[in-house]
This record gives sequence, C-alpha cells and structure tokens, in this order.
Amino acid sequence: MLTVSITISGKVQGVWYRQSAKEQAQQLGITGQVRNEPDGSVYIIATGTKEKMDQFINWCKKGPPKARVTNIDFKELPLQQFTHFTIERF
Repeated sequence: MLTVSITISGKVQGVWYRQSAKEQAQQLGITGQVRNEPDGSVYIIATGTKEKMDQFINWCKKGPPKARVTNIDFKELPLQQFTHFTIERF
C-alpha cells in the first residue's frame, strides 16, 4: 500500500472532476480525498496498492470528458489510512 498526493492543473474545476475522481477511486478500491484549490487546481490525497494507484494516476492525467488537464504532479507520502474516498468542500 502507498499514499500519494496528486495536484492536477488545467480546466479541472466546474467539469465534474472531483465527482469523477471519487467514482474512479471507488471502482479501484482507493481511499482518500479530493478538493478544489483556490488556484484552480484539484488536489487529491489517496491510498491504495501500487497497481491500482498507477491506474488512478493514469486516469487523473485525462480526467472526465470536459476536463483539459495541462499538468499533473504527484509524489509519494508516508502511508495514511482513510476509511473511504471523500470530496472535501469549503
């Protein structure tokens, strides 16, 4: 198991990115959270197996149909446990 932080930039707010990420994570058995950032990016912290995380990161590079991802940054973090995948709203 590993935990990664993922920051996705581009046209990723207002295009159902967070909801789609949640659905994708749930399908893959990944736990964590997703939120919009003030700079227009989307931030995800997620925990799962390496194989499932690779699949999730590949999905994040495209996102939902209306998204236009221009950049994605991800890095491994110390392992964190989540009970499910949630959308953080502020």
